[in-house]
Amino acid sequence: YGPERHVKSSTSATGTKVTGMLNMDVPGPTNRWEESRRKARSLESTIDLKLVSFSRLGTNTNYNIRGTKNESAQSSTPLLGDDSKHMVDTMALEIEQLLSKLQEVNDNMSDYVNAMGHASPNTTLVHTLQRHRDILQDYRQEFRKTRDNINTCREREELLGDVMNDIHRYKSAATNRKTDLYLKENEHIRSSERLTDEAINMAMATKENLHSQRKMLGGITNRLSNVANRFPLVNSLIQRVNVRKRRDSIILGCVISTCIILLLLYAFRSR
Repeated sequence: YGPERHVKSSTSATGTKVTGMLNMDVPGPTNRWEESRRKARSLESTIDLKLVSFSRLGTNTNYNIRGTKNESAQSSTPLLGDDSKHMVDTMALEIEQLLSKLQEVNDNMSDYVNAMGHASPNTTLVHTLQRHRDILQDYRQEFRKTRDNINTCREREELLGDVMNDIHRYKSAATNRKTDLYLKENEHIRSSERLTDEAINMAMATKENLHSQRKMLGGITNRLSNVANRFPLVNSLIQRVNVRKRRDSIILGCVISTCIILLLLYAFRSR
């Protein structure tokens, strides 16, 4: 902006006449002031656009996290991918750099106002400088608020991811425990079946042995009967022997009974 052109074209409410007077008196410093204001307005416009995009990104992130929590999503995909995180970090770094540049421009404007104030204080310049400072302060507050919101969303995402992983591990552990119990129960059933089969096999073997012994004893009895039938004298002799054994047993029993009775009678009388 040239000095004469600025005086003719400026329609700002901050003081066209004052700017014209400054241009006529000290054109060099005035050009520096206007250049600083132009840079400040350009940076403010750029920062404003960046903050709008940054705020939308933070709002979308917060909405996605709330939607995921309300829907109880079971996906293990991160809510903020690596690309999104990189974009957020890059945008935050750009905004910080722009805010630093705007701070430098405001410092230059402040130096100019201080230098001009020694000669002739100008309330319009002070007001303009204060307005740029307020804008910078608002931008910083908005940037910090949005950045804190995104950081909170990241923390929620990490916490939600940890909780989902814990739930998944718990479910997997519970499923594994159930599977182990089923396998152990199946093994117990198989062991019981094996023991039952062994017991049945032993019973069958015992049954076969008893049948074979029964057949053998039956054969011996038949042979003895045949021998007794063939030799009647032997049979009669065996019968006599048996009768004598029975008689001796009866006599022995009677003698023992008599002795016991006599002992009892003697015991009662001795008292």
